[in-house]
Amino acid sequence: MKPVFVEEIHQLHAELCQALADPKRILILYALSERPLNVGELTELLGIRQSNVSQHLAVLRDRGLVNAERDGTNVRYSLKYPMVVAALDLLRGVLRDSLSDTRNRAERLMEIVR
Repeated sequence: MKPVFVEEIHQLHAELCQALADPKRILILYALSERPLNVGELTELLGIRQSNVSQHLAVLRDRGLVNAERDGTNVRYSLKYPMVVAALDLLRGVLRDSLSDTRNRAERLMEIVR
């Protein structure tokens, strides 16, 4: 692969990760993994202000993670790539293991200082 192309891929990867780097956007993605929803439904389901939901959806849409389809006067959002939720689950597993390792180290340190 050409170095410029590899650099561009890394940049796109970083931009995708930035879109995932907000807890509310992660909540939105998990909610959309269940079924398509409009802004009002997401607002009610997640307890997030409508303006914030709209802003987060704009970021997710700009990064190509969600589809927006007009449904009468509403716009229904759905996951464009369901594998994104599988990636989030994988990262959650890494987090779980990391927290477990940290807890184990803390327990060992506590035994040493007793």
